[in-house]
Amino acid sequence: MQQSPTHSNALNRLNRLPISRFHKVTLVAVSFAYFFEFADINTFATTAPKLIRLWGVSIDQIAYVTSLSFVGMFFGSIVAGAIADRWGRKRALMLTTVWFGAFSFVSVFSWDIVSLGVFRVLTSAGLAAMTVVAVIYVNEMYPAAVRGKFQAYAIVIGICGTPATNLIASAVVPLSDWSWRLVYLWGSLGILLVLFGKRLKESPRWHESRGDHAKADEVLREIEASVAAEQGPLPEPAPPVAETPSTRTPVRLLLQKKYLYPTLLLTVLWVTQTIGFFGFSSWAPTLLANEGFSVEKSVFYVALTTVGAPLGSYLASLVTDRFERKWSLAAFGTVIALCGLLYGLTFNPVLIIVFGFLVNLFERGYTALAYAYSPELFDTRGRSLGTGISYGLGRLSNAAGPLIVAALYQSNGYRSVFYFIAGTWLVGAVVLAVLGPRTRQARMATQVEKRETVEAS
Repeated sequence: MQQSPTHSNALNRLNRLPISRFHKVTLVAVSFAYFFEFADINTFATTAPKLIRLWGVSIDQIAYVTSLSFVGMFFGSIVAGAIADRWGRKRALMLTTVWFGAFSFVSVFSWDIVSLGVFRVLTSAGLAAMTVVAVIYVNEMYPAAVRGKFQAYAIVIGICGTPATNLIASAVVPLSDWSWRLVYLWGSLGILLVLFGKRLKESPRWHESRGDHAKADEVLREIEASVAAEQGPLPEPAPPVAETPSTRTPVRLLLQKKYLYPTLLLTVLWVTQTIGFFGFSSWAPTLLANEGFSVEKSVFYVALTTVGAPLGSYLASLVTDRFERKWSLAAFGTVIALCGLLYGLTFNPVLIIVFGFLVNLFERGYTALAYAYSPELFDTRGRSLGTGISYGLGRLSNAAGPLIVAALYQSNGYRSVFYFIAGTWLVGAVVLAVLGPRTRQARMATQVEKRETVEAS
C-alpha cells in the first residue's frame, strides 16, 4: 500500500480496520489499568472508618486528606497531558500506572494520618494521570464509529475494581488492627501492567501529530499486517486530512476559540462529576458509620451498592454510539441526582442499597460516556492538553468538595450532604443539555464512509 511521504493517513487507516485481536489485546491492557485505578481510588474511603477508631482521626482530618488527594489529581492530570504529548501515549500509560501502584504499595507502611495523607496525594496524582492517558489512548487507537463502545467496555471491566475493593475491605478491615493495610497492598497490583508492555503499540496518530510520518507508517503497517492476517485483505482508507505537526503543545493554544469553548464546557462536566461522584463514594461509608451503623455494616452496604457500577458501564456501551452522547450524559446526570437525593432521605438498609446501587449504575455509565465524549471535542494537537486540563480542573475543584461536605454535615446534618450532591449533578446535566456540542454526526459520517469503502473494494 503506497502512502504519501508527507502524510501517513493514520486516522483513516485506523478507522477502516475491522475489530481484531489487536484491538482486543489493547482493550484487556487498558481495562487492567482501569481495574486497579478504580480499585485504588476507593481504598482510603473504605479504611477511613477504621482509622477514625484506631488512630483517633477526626472527620475534618478525613476531609483534608481527601481534599489534598484531589490537588494531587489536578497536578497528575496536567503532567499527564505533557508526558503523553512529549513521550507518547503508550509510554505515558505505563509510567503513570507504575507510579500509582508504587505509591499505593508505600501506603501499606503508613504510621499516622499525615504519612498516609502524603502517600495518598502521590498515589492520586498517578491515578488521575493514568486516566487522562488511557482516555486519549483509546480515542486514538480505535475506529471512530466504535471507540465509544470500546471505551465503555474498558470501563465495564475496569470498574469491577470498585466492588472488588469494597468487598475485600469489608472482609479484611475488621480482622485486626493492622489488616486495613492489606487494602492498599491490593491497590498496588496495578503495577503489573508492565507485563503488557510488549503487546501494546504506540499511537500512530501521536507520531503523526509530531510530523514523524515514517514512524507512524511503520506502526500502522505492523497493525495492518496483524489485522489482515486474521481478517483478510483490508479496504483502502479514505484520503488523508492534514493536521499541523507539533512537537510541543503550548498552554496558550487553549485560548484559541476552537479549544477554549470545549475546555470550559468539559471543565464544568468534570467539576460536577467529580464533586458529585466523590462526594458520594468517598463519604458514604464514613457518614453511615457516624449515623449509627457499624463500621462493618457501613462498608458492606457500600460494597453492595457498587455492584451496580459494572452494569452501568455496560449500559453506556449499549447507548454511547447509538445516541447523541451529550443527551445521554444529560439524562444519566438527572437520574443520578434523583437517586442520590433519595439515598440521603432514607435510613432503611434495603433502600440505602437500592438507591446506592442505582447511583453507582448510572454514575459509572455517565463516566464511561464522558470518557468517550471529552477527547472527541479536540483534534489530535489539542486533545491531550485539553482533556488533561479540563479533567485536572475537575479534580482540583474537589479540593473544596470534602471541606464543603464536612461543613454541611456538621452544621446541617446528614441529609444536607445529599441535597448538595444532587444539586451538583443537576447543574452538570443542564449545562450539557443546553451547551454541549453534538458529535454523533461526525461519527456516523465516518461509519458510512467506511462501509462504502468496504463495499467498493
